[in-house]
Amino acid sequence: MNDTSRYRSDDHLGHRTLLVAAAYVVLRRGDDVLLQLRQGTGYMDGRWGLLAGHVDPGESVHEAAVREAAEESGVRVDVADLEPLTVLHRFERTGPPVEQRVDVFFLARAWQGEPQLREPDKSAQMGWFPLAALPDVVPHERLVLESLAAGTPLPAVVSLPR
Repeated sequence: MNDTSRYRSDDHLGHRTLLVAAAYVVLRRGDDVLLQLRQGTGYMDGRWGLLAGHVDPGESVHEAAVREAAEESGVRVDVADLEPLTVLHRFERTGPPVEQRVDVFFLARAWQGEPQLREPDKSAQMGWFPLAALPDVVPHERLVLESLAAGTPLPAVVSLPR
């Protein structure tokens, strides 16, 4: 139950940003990562991306990561096997409020099942790629993957204004 009585009635009106949260899962097998070729999504179609999706109402970012991994690839990831990598805050300084994005990236080295393409309306193909030879990846996801490839951890939170 959401108790909104503790908030002022105008607390979330037009002068506040609308923050959109998403969870990303980097399935890593040795030096390879699982990627899918985006299609039909309206965002970065034709580029490769991680298992990812928006956090649903009433859902934690951890639960969203587990759910998205299952929905998109059929694998079962235990929350305990999610290693936090970084949080990206992406925003447009003069853009619409809905362009405030918080992307939480997790690494998973353990899961159950063999990844398979489960959402052909959103992904043309799925495959394993070496971190050292990535295809054309969505830019903000590439930032995280290149950090993994270099063995250089990103800060806990990174702001990426456009």
